[in-house]
Amino acid sequence: MKVETFLPEDYRPAEDEPFMNDRQLEYFRRKLLAWKAELLADGRETIEGMQNGARNLPDIADRASEESDRALELRTRDRQRKLVSKIDAALRRIENGTYGYCEDTGNPISLRRLDARPIATLSLEAQERHERNERVHRDS
Repeated sequence: MKVETFLPEDYRPAEDEPFMNDRQLEYFRRKLLAWKAELLADGRETIEGMQNGARNLPDIADRASEESDRALELRTRDRQRKLVSKIDAALRRIENGTYGYCEDTGNPISLRRLDARPIATLSLEAQERHERNERVHRDS
């Protein structure tokens, strides 16, 4: 059974505390759960809107515009579904003690990077190296 970690409302992880201590882990866990809840709520709204919004528009341009809007909305929801999977993976890393560490180097990922992108799995340096390699292989 996991004990709830006390976390003041204004808490922000700081570089001068031990990396990935209980408070930092709880901070990122809550941040990830809130983000996931927001994405899932958006998805429910989209589904409801699409179920209620099926209209038979006589004008072909209006119909085409509505279809285009729906396709864009579905692509957005698909990206969000993939994001929820990444959030779930980050929550699993919190549980197994690997959260906050670069998958390539094993070194800590900066707190600023994690705060901006809590699903990050690579340090900034490793991410840049990865992107450079992708560009080289794509251009080959």
